[in-house]
Amino acid sequence: MQKVFARRRPSMSTLMFIGFGIAAAIAWVNSADANLIESFGKGFLAIFEPRPFLLMMVGIIIGFMVGILPGLGGAVTMAIMLPFTFDMKPVEAFAFLLGMLSVTATTGDITSVLFGVPGEVISAALVVDGHPMAKKGQAGRALGAVLMSSLVGAVIGAFAIVLAIPFVRPLVLSFGSPEFFMLSILGITFVASISSGNVLKGIIAGGLGLMLAMIGMDPQSGIQRYTFGMLHFWDGIGLVPVAVGLFAFPEMFDLAVKGTSIAGERVGKIGGVMEGVKDTFRYWWLTVRCSLLGAFTGMIPGLGGSVAQWIAYAHAAQSSPDKERFGKGAIEGVLGPGAANNSKEGGNLIPTVAFGVPTSITMAILLGAFLIQGLVPGPSMLTKNLPLTMSFVWVIVVSNVITVALCFIFINQLAKITYIRGGLLIPPIILLVYVGSFAEKNALLDLITTLFFGLVGLAMVYLDWPRPPLVLGLVLGSLAENYLFLSYARYSLDFLTRPIVVILILICLTAVFFPLVESQIRRRLAPTAEVEVFASEP
Repeated sequence: MQKVFARRRPSMSTLMFIGFGIAAAIAWVNSADANLIESFGKGFLAIFEPRPFLLMMVGIIIGFMVGILPGLGGAVTMAIMLPFTFDMKPVEAFAFLLGMLSVTATTGDITSVLFGVPGEVISAALVVDGHPMAKKGQAGRALGAVLMSSLVGAVIGAFAIVLAIPFVRPLVLSFGSPEFFMLSILGITFVASISSGNVLKGIIAGGLGLMLAMIGMDPQSGIQRYTFGMLHFWDGIGLVPVAVGLFAFPEMFDLAVKGTSIAGERVGKIGGVMEGVKDTFRYWWLTVRCSLLGAFTGMIPGLGGSVAQWIAYAHAAQSSPDKERFGKGAIEGVLGPGAANNSKEGGNLIPTVAFGVPTSITMAILLGAFLIQGLVPGPSMLTKNLPLTMSFVWVIVVSNVITVALCFIFINQLAKITYIRGGLLIPPIILLVYVGSFAEKNALLDLITTLFFGLVGLAMVYLDWPRPPLVLGLVLGSLAENYLFLSYARYSLDFLTRPIVVILILICLTAVFFPLVESQIRRRLAPTAEVEVFASEP
């Protein structure tokens, strides 16, 4: 045990982390109340009731399949499964969806290590050192390290929600309709500004989403808007047909074009898993640091899980005394991204629940689940519905514990799933897509809507247009419209001069124009860089 927890002289960064942790713990104890602790216990008991626990297990099973098969991803699966939550209670719906989402990140790491094929885009950083370890015959060690570090990261990320609530709650309660309107616009702006190399395309896609949200009855006057006289559109255009069409169809089309199985190579029996588990505790401080980095990065709207992984990987490389090993099979290069990959889910939930600002496309779809359940993110989720919010924490923790345990037991069998031909996977997935689309309103027109947005999604992928801003605009459009009406009715245009609103406007403008300025600087520096390269050649 002494070898595992080797004593080292604490560095300055270590002391800073410890000092900040102690200060945050003291502040949390002073600001926490009995209601928070009581809600924490109620959330734990809620997910172990028979129906929520059963639905969480179903979500875990689905997440297993999705994570192992590259190309689908958590966002696509959540979009497909979203309509099945209509008849569920809130705790049941979120146990199902969060249980599924928590698993996809963990199981996606398996294909990244074994085959160099990320189960999701967010697992790409693991390929850098995880796959070289597999090639050197250390696949078991790499998988043991990534699974255990993922579990540690998931626990730290989940409890980040609990730690953040006492600090976030006073801020949220001080917000009014003007602030929530600008937060809705901010969420769309962040995703639009970084989801594609062309900021203008992202902004236009977000605007199209807002236009789609205007279809239906005007909530203030009751007048029909853009319904073309069709009764079906009086309630607006459904989130499910749009989301599954945009995301599921392009991925299925790509899989059909390839016409092969997911994995192009086979691996033998996997061993040495426990050695990777020990590595997690040998480098425990690195695992904790990268988990905290993942949780913090997840809180920032628009960055996403892939950014969290690469930041954690960069930190692992920079803090290592032997940087030359990275890229060739360094265990630290597996532990860092593995921890950040799961801890970011807890960070993602904080702004989504507290402010209604999704930090990723999966959170945008989860926000659709809030609306389906009749819940509004914001003050009510931190006061009246606090036990439900606390249940999110326990769903993430419990589902990851179950997932990691199952991965250790069935790790060899899981690898074989990647040999299934794409032609066998596409029909049942397409069936699920159409069943899900039909289930929202039991209307055949929704099937046509799904097909239409499937073609739109294919065109957007082909033309390199970002899809997340469009879905986010549709999700946040109705909320933004209601907040805008309330703000104008109460404050007229003076609501634009409120201090927090002004700050949020400046942040939106920065998010839009900073990438443009950055690209201009790169273009000006590019000729200079080329001249220096040619000058250095003999």
